[in-house]
Amino acid sequence: MLFCTQEALSQYFNFKTHRKSETTSFQLIRNLIIIPVFINEKGPFNFVLDTGVGLFLITDPELVASIDTTAARTIKINGIGEGNEMSASICNTAKIELGSSILGQMPVAVLKEDPFNLSAFLGMPIHGLIGYELFSSFIVRINYITKSITYYKPETAYIPRKGTKVPISIEDRKPYVEAQAEFFKGSKETVKLIIDTGAGHPLSLETRSGIPYTVPQNNIAANLGVGLSGLINGFISRIPALQIDKFQLSNVICAFPDYGSVAAKISNLSRNGNLGNNILKRFNVVFDYGREAMYLKPNYQFNEAFEHDMSGMELTTDGKEYEAYIISRVESGSAAELAGLKRGDRILALNFKNAQSLGIEEINAHFRSKEGRTMVLEVQPENSANTKFFILTLKRRI
Repeated sequence: MLFCTQEALSQYFNFKTHRKSETTSFQLIRNLIIIPVFINEKGPFNFVLDTGVGLFLITDPELVASIDTTAARTIKINGIGEGNEMSASICNTAKIELGSSILGQMPVAVLKEDPFNLSAFLGMPIHGLIGYELFSSFIVRINYITKSITYYKPETAYIPRKGTKVPISIEDRKPYVEAQAEFFKGSKETVKLIIDTGAGHPLSLETRSGIPYTVPQNNIAANLGVGLSGLINGFISRIPALQIDKFQLSNVICAFPDYGSVAAKISNLSRNGNLGNNILKRFNVVFDYGREAMYLKPNYQFNEAFEHDMSGMELTTDGKEYEAYIISRVESGSAAELAGLKRGDRILALNFKNAQSLGIEEINAHFRSKEGRTMVLEVQPENSANTKFFILTLKRRI
């Protein structure tokens, strides 16, 4: 018999008609799932589908015009990152629509400033994050190959063919799974992970009962992303294996965030880290929050090697149409530094193909492709009207 709290079974969304399911498409950019959302019959707005957030969150303050804020109240949010707490307005209710027949009424939180700057990161306007309300209302199947999501009525008890059932727990409106992490050959340890579709990395390990993990000797310092309170710095390395139920993944890239930026701010010290889309995308995944289950079926990406960026530079976008591709960081000793590239340089073309026509997703795929691969970059240095050509030879750093 299944026992669930009323909160776990709360249904924020329903179908407008008597249908049992609906399938919608999504974009996958930098391993983040982007879905179109209508708010109070305005939109579509681009939202990140994020199992790691427990409330409908608008990150673009300009969207406040789409929300009735007459009864809004201000709260402070403590987040993960190096900055301070942030202010958000909680509005009583808004009409939220997805696809042709999914409708919900729910409170929304509006940040007074955008800490994530996901628009620049993804090269397209991003307006917010959606998570728990959607996943708790339906059984949700994500097909990373076809880039489609199917929503089923929760009472259908949809079970995928050949999918492996993996127990999960829903705590504080977020899903958790236990896995086996191998830190040294032959030595496995149980880790409790947030299942986080809002994270583009494979795996992050933050704390073991309040004590930071020892970072493996072979590592690189890196900017690991942005939390509600600002930048998250730390290290990227590899662990020999991660096993989820019967599925074992080898030589897994793992982030080890700075303890003070992340683990010290976590109230749930039973959690060890999070599991991101770079692992989830290797499966067809079904989430059934009400029955506390996840179903996994490997797809053709399952055996692909985990690779990190081999250029040693980070890109962001700029301009009204996100048409400029700017180098925001160059790592010491990396391929980018050896090639002579610098922070602030604008990439105009890669292998004589216009950067804007390629898009930031394809450019980053090139930078992760193969050690020793050589490519030609046409670059406009910062504060210069001239262009230069650089030869970049990819160099694996971990």
